[in-house]
Amino acid sequence: MEKFLNINFNEISKLRNFAAALSSPVRISIIQELCEKSMSVKELAFRLNIPMSSASENVRILENADLIHTFYQAGKHGSLKLCAIKYERVFIDLIRQYDEANVNRYSVDMPIGGFYDFRIQSTCGLVGEKEFIGTDDDVRTFYSPQRHKTQLLWFKCGYVEYRFSKPADFEKINRLQFSLEICSEAPGYRNDFPSDITFWINGTEICDWMCPGDFGGRRGVLTPDWWPINSTQYGLLKNLVVNPSGSFLDDTFVSRVNLDKLNLSAGDYISFKIGVKDTARNVGGINIFGEKFGNHAQNIIMTVEYEKKDKTGGRGGPRERD
Repeated sequence: MEKFLNINFNEISKLRNFAAALSSPVRISIIQELCEKSMSVKELAFRLNIPMSSASENVRILENADLIHTFYQAGKHGSLKLCAIKYERVFIDLIRQYDEANVNRYSVDMPIGGFYDFRIQSTCGLVGEKEFIGTDDDVRTFYSPQRHKTQLLWFKCGYVEYRFSKPADFEKINRLQFSLEICSEAPGYRNDFPSDITFWINGTEICDWMCPGDFGGRRGVLTPDWWPINSTQYGLLKNLVVNPSGSFLDDTFVSRVNLDKLNLSAGDYISFKIGVKDTARNVGGINIFGEKFGNHAQNIIMTVEYEKKDKTGGRGGPRERD
């Protein structure tokens, strides 16, 4: 999966640091060298035939601009500090040139039991804050009227679909984000248990993400005491963002699906589906956590940044009379 740096044109300080970092031929040469492999400052100084002090200062500037990172590797005579590039590509988002101070934000907190539709296979189940809901490993439980109390939901493969209301006064959506805590689904728990989890928005597949495991071994921060310690305890908080440039998962570019491809102006809701395909390489199931289970006190949160409709009939302000 490619690593991308996304810079908003309104992030003046970040943009200046980025431009300044690339204004030097020496720093460009450092990035070119690091594209081949990680190197120490001493190696960079030797390859570029510059003093160690100059190499060190230029590395510092590139690191401050978030273009490279440094790490330590054990060696024969102690630890060796190495430099490496952080990103394969950089986006400068010229499209989002709106005033962040005046951004209109709309957020919906969706309980995990508030799914509109589902197609799942056992193993599966629903758990509330204090007890199981329905019968474990029985798909019919997902039709229970008690499902709205769900705090932990799991299934082997298939999907659940949530439908979120849209802001009533929006003209154009500039950014769409979904945030949720999830992990794989193994018997009991297994920290090393990959599962290929897929996200869809408005019926369009956004990306697959390989979750590394079903996490346990210690109680989740919010997981109630009655829940067995040898069962799933917590997940990972994932943030899926779609903007005019494409789709990003935890700031990593994952898809060229952008806002224009989601047809967000049509219909009365925004559909968000999450699941595991039965054709996936790793059919490792999924756990979805509510605000009272796991490590993060939240449900599934949709956040929209948008431009409002102009009440006069357009975005450009009142119309002049003839």
